[in-house]
Amino acid sequence: MAIVNEVVICGGTGCMSGNSKAVRDAFLKELEVLGIQDEVEVYMSGCFGLCEKGPVCVIFPDMTFYAHMKPEDVKEICEEHLLKGRVVKRKAYAELNEDKVMEIKKFQEMNFYKKQHRIALRNCGMIDPYNIKEAIANDAYFALHKALTEMTPDEVINVVKDSGLRGRGGAGFSTGLKWSLAAVHRNEGKQMYIICNADEGDPGAFMDRAVLEGDPHAVIEAMAIGGYAIGASQGYVYVRAEYPLAVERLNYAIGEAYKNGLLGKNIFGTNFSFDLEARLGAGAFVCGEETALLASIEGERGMPRNKPPFPANDGLWHKPTIINNVETYANIPQIILNGADWFKSIGTEKSKGTKVFALGGKINNTGLLEVPMGTTLREVIYGVGGGIPKGKAFKAVQTGGPSGGCLTAKHLDTPIDYDNLTALGSMMGSGGMIVMDEDNCMIDVARFFLEFTVDESCGKCTPCREGTKRMLEILNKITGGNGTLEDIDELETLAHTIKDSALCGLGQTAPNPVLSTLTNFRDEYIAHVVDKKCPAGVCKALIKYYITDKCIGCGKCKRNCPVSAISGNIKEKHIIDTGACIKCGACKASCPKDAIITA
Repeated sequence: MAIVNEVVICGGTGCMSGNSKAVRDAFLKELEVLGIQDEVEVYMSGCFGLCEKGPVCVIFPDMTFYAHMKPEDVKEICEEHLLKGRVVKRKAYAELNEDKVMEIKKFQEMNFYKKQHRIALRNCGMIDPYNIKEAIANDAYFALHKALTEMTPDEVINVVKDSGLRGRGGAGFSTGLKWSLAAVHRNEGKQMYIICNADEGDPGAFMDRAVLEGDPHAVIEAMAIGGYAIGASQGYVYVRAEYPLAVERLNYAIGEAYKNGLLGKNIFGTNFSFDLEARLGAGAFVCGEETALLASIEGERGMPRNKPPFPANDGLWHKPTIINNVETYANIPQIILNGADWFKSIGTEKSKGTKVFALGGKINNTGLLEVPMGTTLREVIYGVGGGIPKGKAFKAVQTGGPSGGCLTAKHLDTPIDYDNLTALGSMMGSGGMIVMDEDNCMIDVARFFLEFTVDESCGKCTPCREGTKRMLEILNKITGGNGTLEDIDELETLAHTIKDSALCGLGQTAPNPVLSTLTNFRDEYIAHVVDKKCPAGVCKALIKYYITDKCIGCGKCKRNCPVSAISGNIKEKHIIDTGACIKCGACKASCPKDAIITA
């Protein structure tokens, strides 16, 4: 019997943690009960991107998007939708139309998806990552065949160079130029290596993980193409062990590629042979720096090395080595298939193509998205991201993770590309984007990112090892209510010193969150040290909780206070004993009338 419908369930890490596997099992069981198991194909894909609505499933061919799926929802969907053809409205995704009326939207009609342009993520959520035939049906390995049978290695490099593809790991260096630097050693008889940097360590970033989980063959194919271009016969994917699902699917896909002759000896009957394997990292943030990554693969402690020499000339085991990140590789097959002109028609003059972002924080549509370079921050945050929850005011967005900076409302119409973000004191980074609203304290945000950097510093160079600690001490002093104006000046001086003198890129960019908040939110620093107040009501040492006349005397705050610091009778205004209050915020969170404020 022919397949009538496909049920595709998100099998990304986020939805898997929400028990999407149990949803899959419930579908299989219920379809068998109804006797239509031969008419419906059920499988788990990679990440769909809209993590806020997970676990999700999409039913094809009508593309109905079901959100927040639970095993107990499956029976109704099978009976109504798959058997009778009627959409289950209570679970189907809906959003306001132009007339401000809620309307059920099909998968590709949703604002979150229709504003995107997917290249690196094009197969994520669309194919079964355990089925190489589905990958091949969606053009996997066609670019490798074209490169090996129709192009010379230099022609491959020139196409990548002409496309304008820049490294998506953060630095934004020309990918084609990097490949050409290694390719000069092609005829020297040296062993050469090509490496995929999948050591994604930024807080809130999961772009590389999603690609490896949802479309590992795109990376495998791209690395084989890169190996052919530069003359490397061995590749390594360096992936952190905290990504067990990505590691499992990557290793399975590598095995399938070997079985089908797409890796190994004489690929496609040519003289080109290429081997690939995964190497696991222990999760050190510094191993995202390319020379520290090389040291880790070699079995040494992951610490940066002086440059020059650069890896393209002296890399893994002192052999010429090319290193790119997952997203960079995911673009390569499509560039080879569609040409340089196609790719550079997307994006801006200096930043071609698209960029994948992990959108998190105070945003309605948390998740993974891919938009053309040049898309504004406003379009990402309010168009794709759906704006700020609960009608709160947008305050800032941190781009580039702990190496980036905070941008404000005045930057919302800035086109996103490498040069614009750098000019504003931030950076593209690997693609983390954390949104903050009016309730965020920007000094506390800077402290959070700096604390991460201090914990992850390899300790090799003094500016990073000692300087960032001193900066963190000053921030803790300021948020603790003991800061002075001199501390702000010292903080700024230290930041510039570290930026100019740290050994590697991670140390050099560590001060960025502090410098950007000093530039854009200096008034908050002044309030902390002069007025001894935290305007956002976040820093506990600088706030007190008060109950206003909005109080209706419901008693919820009193019942939720863990230290019995609130007194009052039912239907009468309550009072907080500020001496006994531990400033946990439980009262404010439980108040139904927003009657509790901080000052």
